[in-house]
Parts: sequence; structure tokens; C-alpha cells
Amino acid sequence: MRKTGLADTALCAAVDEMVRGLVDADLGGGVVKKRVPLPGRGKSGSTRTLVATNKGSRWFFLFGFEKNERGNVSGKELEALQAIADDLLKLSSRDLDAQAESGALQEICHDNQD
Repeated sequence: MRKTGLADTALCAAVDEMVRGLVDADLGGGVVKKRVPLPGRGKSGSTRTLVATNKGSRWFFLFGFEKNERGNVSGKELEALQAIADDLLKLSSRDLDAQAESGALQEICHDNQD
């Protein structure tokens, strides 16, 4: 998400919205689509993000793209993202901590803290 200029605060705000059920589309297999506004552009000029989630306590930003760059992901890409979501959502808290410590995953907000 770094190449798009999305700040951690924008991603955390998106998680807060998704926790309240505000997603743009449920793509199945633990993947949802959420628009996240880019700085100074609002949601109409936003980045589309695909998020792996259990719709509770786990939200993993998997992929982001601007609408002017591509319309959506292909069926094969969605299948791959759903497989990644399945793997991520199976990880224990200890596994997640280890992945974050190794740098494989980056935690951006936890309990509304940046």
C-alpha cells in the first residue's frame, strides 16, 4: 500500500469502517473490497483495497489499486488472494507475532493505536 501513498491512519480508519459493516463488496473466501481515500482526493478518487478478514478481529490488506489503473482483479487473481486469505486467517496469535517480528507482515493498528 505504500506506493499508493496510503497512510496507516487511512488504513486504520478503513478497518474501523469495515468493523461496522461498511465494505464495498464481499468477494467471498474471506476477501472484501474496500475503497480507501487517497490524500486530498476523497473516496471517488480512491484506492481499491482487497482485504482478508474474519469480519471480527483480523483485517489483512492484501492488494491495492487505483481505479484508473485497472477495473478489478481477474478470477485467477481473486482465487490466489482467497487462498492467501485462508492461510492468513488460520494463523495463531503467536504465528502472527512471529511474522510481524520477522517483517513478513506489518501491523499498522491494534486496538485503535497506530
